[in-house]
Amino acid sequence: MPLHAVYARRLAVLATSAALALTGALATAPTAQAAMPTPVSAATARTYLAALTVQAEGSTSGYSRSLFPHWITQSGTCNTRETVLKRDGVNVVTDAACASVSGSWYSEYDGATWTAASDLDIDHMVPLAEAWRSGAASWTTAQRQSFANDLTRPQLIAVTDNVNQAKGDLDPAKWLPSRTAYRCTYVRAWVDVKHYWNLSVDAAEKSVLQTVLNGC
Repeated sequence: MPLHAVYARRLAVLATSAALALTGALATAPTAQAAMPTPVSAATARTYLAALTVQAEGSTSGYSRSLFPHWITQSGTCNTRETVLKRDGVNVVTDAACASVSGSWYSEYDGATWTAASDLDIDHMVPLAEAWRSGAASWTTAQRQSFANDLTRPQLIAVTDNVNQAKGDLDPAKWLPSRTAYRCTYVRAWVDVKHYWNLSVDAAEKSVLQTVLNGC
């Protein structure tokens, strides 16, 4: 066999080996972490905030979480909670019922990492009771269901359960994530959701939102 043919054959073998090695690496590489939909930019959020109605919060009279039906089925056997867990985690494995049986989740609010889905809550960025006091009391049940299961806006995120419980139904004037690096994203998401759903803000809430956004 001519010398140039030998070299050509060796190069082909090396190229094939490299391609196979790369394929193997891609197959075993960890899945990149997904996240909730990216909120609008700080500049857009400032514009949205200026357009929101400012008024005192309404009453929680008549409020019940059951008036915001969740978690609804999103696809197959997966409901909204399970869909967000799969979206926000790394290497998430689910069983036939779509329950997450393994994986890893990073909680943006406090910087904690969890490997058990039971350690996570799905936070409503704008809490249901806050929405009720800001305009959702007049919505139909169908509208409230859409809001409570909204995967299109930055409204749902998997976070440490007790952190979510500490947040409760508080707005940014009373609660912000302890992880300061996430606060810009948090308030951008808050304003994005309130603007889309045409919810009002109170004066204290707007002041804190403006302050954080101006520092982004």
